[in-house]
Amino acid sequence: MFTGIITDIGTIRTREDRGDVRLVIDTSYDVAAIDLGASIACSGACLTVVDKGVDDRNGTAGWFAVDASAETLARTAPHMWDAGRRLNLERALRVGDELGGHIVTGHVDAVGHMVAVERVGDSVKITVAAPPALAPHIAPKGSITLDGVSLTVNEVADQADGKAHFTLNIIPHTQAMTTLSEAAVGRPVNLEIDVLARYLARMQQVRG
Repeated sequence: MFTGIITDIGTIRTREDRGDVRLVIDTSYDVAAIDLGASIACSGACLTVVDKGVDDRNGTAGWFAVDASAETLARTAPHMWDAGRRLNLERALRVGDELGGHIVTGHVDAVGHMVAVERVGDSVKITVAAPPALAPHIAPKGSITLDGVSLTVNEVADQADGKAHFTLNIIPHTQAMTTLSEAAVGRPVNLEIDVLARYLARMQQVRG
């Protein structure tokens, strides 16, 4: 379980394609405090730490390794797992931690695309196109996770093709602390809808 509050930006050092994809990710986390088997959300996808280490002479540059399955690759944005890509990182929520964002599972529901990026004052206004399957679950002033970042939806506009275009305001702090500083038209992004919306939709489906 996560909150969508990013605490580090990692960089994929290496990618090894085998049965699954082994990724080694550089991080500023204290890897000594990360247990093998721990969960870390990587740009919205919950992955399990399978190895870790420190390879800097001063003992400060850490890394951890994860295995991304075929299901993970199919569900997430294309090319986000390439070597050199930056990832939003969040360690799993602990009992007693502050819930600063909203409840996030780390399970990507679909991939959306940025269709407009506009600077408004010091902030950046992003418009994202969500696929038809997610459109009913996105509401103004509701929560959504974009590449692992907990954000509040400003406006939603339903499209003729069934998609939904929704807008987000990215303040300077969020730009500085996440990969959303790389916002660009056409950029694919991982989307996770609010878990409450998911359960409400399922309840309606069963009742209907």
